[in-house]
Amino acid sequence: MNPERVGQQADEQRTDSPVPVPAPDPAPGATPVPTDPARRRISNARAFVRTLPALLIAVGAVYDYVTPSDFTAAPLFTAAPLVAAPLYSLRGTVLTGILALAAVFAVHLKLDIVLNVDSVTESATVATAAVLAVLINILVRRSDERLASVREIAESVQRAVLPEPEERIGGLEVAARYEAAQADAFIGGDLYAVQDSPHGVRLVVGDVRGKGMGAVAAVAVVIGAFREAAEQEATLEAVACRLERALAREGTRRDGLDAFEGFTTAVLAEIPHDADVVRIVNRGHPPPLLLHADGTLVALATEDPALPLGMGELGTWPDRAVAAVFPRGATLLLHTDGLSESRDERGEFYDPAPRLVGRAFPGPDALLTALAEEVRRHTGGALTDDMALLAVRRPGELAEGGS
Repeated sequence: MNPERVGQQADEQRTDSPVPVPAPDPAPGATPVPTDPARRRISNARAFVRTLPALLIAVGAVYDYVTPSDFTAAPLFTAAPLVAAPLYSLRGTVLTGILALAAVFAVHLKLDIVLNVDSVTESATVATAAVLAVLINILVRRSDERLASVREIAESVQRAVLPEPEERIGGLEVAARYEAAQADAFIGGDLYAVQDSPHGVRLVVGDVRGKGMGAVAAVAVVIGAFREAAEQEATLEAVACRLERALAREGTRRDGLDAFEGFTTAVLAEIPHDADVVRIVNRGHPPPLLLHADGTLVALATEDPALPLGMGELGTWPDRAVAAVFPRGATLLLHTDGLSESRDERGEFYDPAPRLVGRAFPGPDALLTALAEEVRRHTGGALTDDMALLAVRRPGELAEGGS
């Protein structure tokens, strides 16, 4: 679809025209996504570490056998069960200790020095290390169990605050993804929500300033206010005003810096049931991207962006919706700046717009999967900020081609 015609049709909807994104040559989607070399190296390192106890025992046995009796491989034999303790199960750790003792005894028996004072000392040292390895393994397993419990609680909190949307809502295909920057974290200050209402399917994606439980509390406030307002308010602009008031009330309850500087960037979208159009209200957030079935990409930017939510005391700027044609087979992508501000080792940002031009995906979930993989590869596997992605596709025929 011609982006200029999209803009003309959007003008007829009483709003600003979106900004078309030019296609690069060649399209990035033409090449397959390679395997991340960093992940490959990590996998190889883990495989080597798991074989290390057996290697230590083998090297120790050879060393003890070929060297004079004054030399000892006790450090290698004692290291084997200690290395196995955090890596293996309890049974594996016990077997490693037994194997180390058996290797020591076999070498001493072969050399006929079993009752030698140094040999007895070496055997006692290895046995002591094996017992300590078993105790370490038990402690590690208990810590893992507590960590697993914490993770389960975190997952429950995420499902409660950011529930996974249904795959189909109001006749639209929907997919969402949350990528936390902090290892083992499940939720932070990014948010998304989808709500079917009498006025159409309404969506929100936002980013709360700050981290920690304060940000999670603000996320809960925004999502709760959005779900209520999406059902009751007649216009998308009114929904944005309700979110503003909800954050203002939350700010008065907070103490310290957050009470004065807390804000949330957000973008809201509305897709009517009876029209092939999408309306956007942007509150200081990266603009959504509309990917057509033929690979044409349109950035749904606004000429007069409003301030982020929670900053209404600085002035009043009326929200103005941007409208664009949302045809069959097209996909709407909303994201936080964790996507567009991801940097590589040279400090270059990941720009999703030119990378998506000319590509086609079988569904919104495939689009988000491809984006997440590309961002991980772009950053070397280390995100610096949380990333929330929400994609909505109007079912229809897909243009020929693939991602």
